[in-house]
Amino acid sequence: MTENPLADQTAASTARYLRVLSIAGSDSGGGAGIQADLKTVAALGCYGMTAITALTAQNTQGVRAIHAVPASHLAQEIDAISEDIGVDAVKTGMLPSPDAVLTVVAAHKRHRWPHLVVDPVMIASSGARLMTTDTATLVVQALFPLATVVTPNLDEAEFLLGRAIPSAADLLPAAQALLGLGARAVLLKGGHLAGSEVCDVLVVPGRPPLHLSSPRIHSANTHGTGCTLSAALACGLAAGLDLEEACRQARAYILGAIAAGAGVHTGHGHGPLNHGFAPRPTRLV
Repeated sequence: MTENPLADQTAASTARYLRVLSIAGSDSGGGAGIQADLKTVAALGCYGMTAITALTAQNTQGVRAIHAVPASHLAQEIDAISEDIGVDAVKTGMLPSPDAVLTVVAAHKRHRWPHLVVDPVMIASSGARLMTTDTATLVVQALFPLATVVTPNLDEAEFLLGRAIPSAADLLPAAQALLGLGARAVLLKGGHLAGSEVCDVLVVPGRPPLHLSSPRIHSANTHGTGCTLSAALACGLAAGLDLEEACRQARAYILGAIAAGAGVHTGHGHGPLNHGFAPRPTRLV
């Protein structure tokens, strides 16, 4: 028994979770979007919160329908969380309209989130387009400059740059070109390239590029990898890791999740990762 129970209660009341907000679309199949983000955040010991931008009807085989949430309601979701619970890091995923992008930009200016990870979700794993050209242009112009880091995959980078990125040797110049569009840092993911290794590159102005590579894990269950990586990266930033270490941690988590889910049969298309392969203790500050 402690000598001062009241002091112990006061100390306990000041503890809080590391808080990560996902502003993204809902995946009814559970493998990507808000659902993948919440699983990732929980597995990495943080507290997940959501502002849903769109409802999708989808499964492992593709997207059947998208219903955008009104921008006014999206703003209410974000404000309700930011004004009460607070936010240590934010990640964005699917932003279905220019109004949704502008809503996030305005909210960031109101609440001044410490970290913002922008995953420019434009193309689903099935190949379905999730963002119009006008919306993508606005993401680049208005959201990229606010982001701590932008995390495009190869298809998204090719779309934004209007050119092919055919090899691992082309990743660095492509990432540098994305910096030229206004991003403060870019983690360009090369997982769609052929080869026995998966190569990614992180570029930050004024720093040497960070090349990250690992043996390819052969699996058909890769639905939601981009959402998962950006959510894990937001967790690392929320925990106070520098950007390079947060990228390493996020990458290690997603590789483990892919490996753990490779032999699991879910649906008839691209199945999900195993997000819960290595649950971690809850992080408090």
